[in-house]
Amino acid sequence: MPTRRRFLWLSAGAGVLLVTSRVARAQEYPVRPVRILVGFAAGGNFDIVARLIAQWASDQLHQPFIVENRAGASSNLATEAVIRSPADGYTLLMAGAVNAVNATLYDNLPFTFAADVTPIAGLTRFPNVLTVGASFPAKDVAGFIAYAKANPGKVNQGSSGNGTTQHLAGELFKSMAGVDFLHVPYKGAAQAITALLGGQVQVLFEPLPASIEHIKAGRIKALAVTTAARSEALPGVPAIAESLAGYEASGWNGLCAPRGTPSAIVEKLNSVVNAGLSDPKLKAKLSDLGAVPIGGTAGDFARLIADETGKWARVIKAGNIKPT
Repeated sequence: MPTRRRFLWLSAGAGVLLVTSRVARAQEYPVRPVRILVGFAAGGNFDIVARLIAQWASDQLHQPFIVENRAGASSNLATEAVIRSPADGYTLLMAGAVNAVNATLYDNLPFTFAADVTPIAGLTRFPNVLTVGASFPAKDVAGFIAYAKANPGKVNQGSSGNGTTQHLAGELFKSMAGVDFLHVPYKGAAQAITALLGGQVQVLFEPLPASIEHIKAGRIKALAVTTAARSEALPGVPAIAESLAGYEASGWNGLCAPRGTPSAIVEKLNSVVNAGLSDPKLKAKLSDLGAVPIGGTAGDFARLIADETGKWARVIKAGNIKPT
């Protein structure tokens, strides 16, 4: 019996030491550079926001936060690389609406996004803008719906690509408004806007940063933004939800870590992110991009991921949308 009691005592002690060691490591974190993987090329909204928050985190935690662009497969390559990394807080993912879409769009992903990541914090939302050509007869969402119903086959929607959030914003609009138009995918926002300017397509749901200069110059008309509320960047432009109650189709992003990352590390990173999103200088830089801070708890971000995954799954299945 003494031997058994000694064994149990040593086992319990080892467990306490293990937990204490984990807590200590989390408190010390980070002790070396942290990578943030971005699944798109440098220069886009995803990349810019990642670099802004990386610089803020570097300044606050006194270790380099390095943005690594790993483009390909609609962010799936970067996502898998993070999921397969050690759950120690040193490899993070710049996740976003694309991940919620891909969960249904792709049939054979080697991971389940919502189950295989640990959400840290939401960063920003980006409005898309429902835009039409400068000479298009409609002046508002109601007019656009009326025109589309009265002129079947005469409205084409351009987008940044098949299965993108811009494409799906149009699909959601079609289902809620009871209209139909043909989708024409392009290789990016610039090409889609060029097609709108040239009259090859009649409507876009492209990101605000890509559209705003053309809108201000009067080359295209902004009928509405896709966020639930109006955008500070275009305060005179209504939200689609003002005409179609419940409509919301913005882009968003946030930080995730591999599943199993210690809660103390998640909490530390979440605190740093929220502090950054409250900093006036960082907020001003995000506002210049047309971005709206999200913030909140890790649980809030997990709920956003779950809600968005469910919403886009319904749209993708209803439209029988496949990746190209």
